[in-house]
Amino acid sequence: MEDYAYILDYLPTGHQDKRSFKREPLAFGLGDNEFKLLELIPKPGCVVQIGDRVYIGKDTELREVILHVKRRISFEDLTHAAQSELPYIIEDIIKTQEEKFVNFFNEAQAVSTRMHMLELLPGLGKKTMWTIIEERKKKKFESFEDIGTRVPLIHQPEKLILKRIDLELSDSSQKYRLFVGR
Repeated sequence: MEDYAYILDYLPTGHQDKRSFKREPLAFGLGDNEFKLLELIPKPGCVVQIGDRVYIGKDTELREVILHVKRRISFEDLTHAAQSELPYIIEDIIKTQEEKFVNFFNEAQAVSTRMHMLELLPGLGKKTMWTIIEERKKKKFESFEDIGTRVPLIHQPEKLILKRIDLELSDSSQKYRLFVGR
């Protein structure tokens, strides 16, 4: 369940390609917990800015900007502007929730007898995976900087997570989902 979302794009007159008698303002959002892509209806008269973090949870009294969530959408339903904004918003979420993603490196397990969760990160192979596992046995990772220092083959672990989340959002045929909710 998403309580907060980041605004990816805002269409004050709604979709141009939708033939409708009544057009309503529309915003595209990305949930900050399960990375769900959402179509949001803003409250009349509210100012909506790209990159804003807005409350979309069940408590309607706390919703200052968003009237309601219209529906969950796929990557293909996003505007081109929203698709291009997506990596920057994901990066912001990763930075603000660093502890959660560092814990992924500390707690990642085998998916099958031949595949490990860490190997699903783009650009990370078996050698790096085993280095991470050996290092976390010595001491749990504390930050992205700690991972980068102790595992010399990974310079920016947050970029690996960003690429994986982007892949899970843009490619619906992914068998395993590490970060994006179904």
